[in-house]
Amino acid sequence: MEAAYEELPFSEFLHHPAATAARLDAVRAIRLRRRGADDLALTNADQLDRDGAVIDFTARLLASIARTGARSAIRAALPEALPWAAFLPDSDLEEMLSEIIVVAQGSASLRNLAPLAILLEQWRHSAEVYADPQLLALITSEPEGDLGPVAIPEADS
Repeated sequence: MEAAYEELPFSEFLHHPAATAARLDAVRAIRLRRRGADDLALTNADQLDRDGAVIDFTARLLASIARTGARSAIRAALPEALPWAAFLPDSDLEEMLSEIIVVAQGSASLRNLAPLAILLEQWRHSAEVYADPQLLALITSEPEGDLGPVAIPEADS
């Protein structure tokens, strides 16, 4: 069975690129560790295409299931898929589910999962607030509760 991935120092790839690439016959991907920068991943283009096809299928399937009236089944599965969702109020669970479906489809069609990853991280942070009674009280005790959206900072000139 093919291993999921292997880790190597980035310098190994620089010094032995052909041997490093040949390792992809035994593993799905190689994580290249870099000092002072984000790690890189090396994979076969065919593997990347297969992963993208599965992600696209999954996003479309999720959206289709939600549209056909099985939304309650998806919502019931959320606590298992996202255990931290147990801390969100019911109204937020509905909103999160709607956003996940739309963003998952958009992300899959662009083959860019960053928007979906960001959305999940944002909702996880919301769950962290609801899970901490002191933090929730602090945030909701402002003069008028949520003070609304924050303006986007202007770029430095």
